[in-house]
Amino acid sequence: MAITLYELVGRDAARPFSPHCWKVRMALRHKGLDFQCATAGFTEIPGLEGGYSKIVPILKDGETLVADSFAIAEYLEDTYPDRPSLFGGEGGRALSRFVESWSQRTIHPALARLAVLDIHDILGEADQAYFRESREKAFGATLEAFVADRAERVAPFLKTLEPLRAIVGRQPFLCGESPLFADYIVFGAFQWARVSSPFQFLPQDDPVALWFERCLALHEGEGAKVPAAA
Repeated sequence: MAITLYELVGRDAARPFSPHCWKVRMALRHKGLDFQCATAGFTEIPGLEGGYSKIVPILKDGETLVADSFAIAEYLEDTYPDRPSLFGGEGGRALSRFVESWSQRTIHPALARLAVLDIHDILGEADQAYFRESREKAFGATLEAFVADRAERVAPFLKTLEPLRAIVGRQPFLCGESPLFADYIVFGAFQWARVSSPFQFLPQDDPVALWFERCLALHEGEGAKVPAAA
C-alpha cells in the first residue's frame, strides 16, 4: 500500500519547511521507497488521521501510523531492512541519537533567533496567530524583538558549528563517503532556514555550506527541488 508523509507547510503548500519533516523525506528517498506527501498548517495538524498526533511528520504506511522523525526513521529501518540502511548498524543508530540531541540543542535554537519572524511571515493567517501567540509566550518576547539582533548572532553561531565543520571539511558527509540519517538530521535544520527565510548566514566557502550543497543534490536533488526563500 502507498506510504503517505504528512508535512508542515505555510501559505504555499509546495514549500514544506519543517526540519523534522525534511529528515523523513530524505530518509524515504534514501530507502528508495515510493511515497506521497500530504500537507497541513500548524492549526490543521490536530485533525490529521483522527487526531493521531499533535506534531508532524506523521508517516502512514498501509494501516500503520508513526509520528516523530526519529521514530519514523527507526520504523523504516526495521520494516524495510532489505533497503539501504539509515544507520549502518546499531552503533550508528545510537550515534544518530547524539547528533539529534546536539542539533536540537545547538542548531535549532540558534536558527530560531535568525529566522523565526520570517517563518511567521510565510504562514497562513490562522497559523500566524497561533505561531505568534505560542512562540512569544515561550520566548518571553515579541518575535520582532527576538530577532532584532540577528546580525550580531551570526558569528557566535558559526563558531558553534566547528565540530561539524571539522568533519565535513575532510570527508563528503557527516557519516563518511555517503550520507546516513545523521546527515539528514542536521540537513533538516539548515533546510528549515533555507526554505523559510532569505536571511543569509553561511559563507559560501564554509565547509558546512559545501556539505549542505552536497545534501541538497542528493536523491536527484530532492532538497533543491524546493527553491530557497527570496
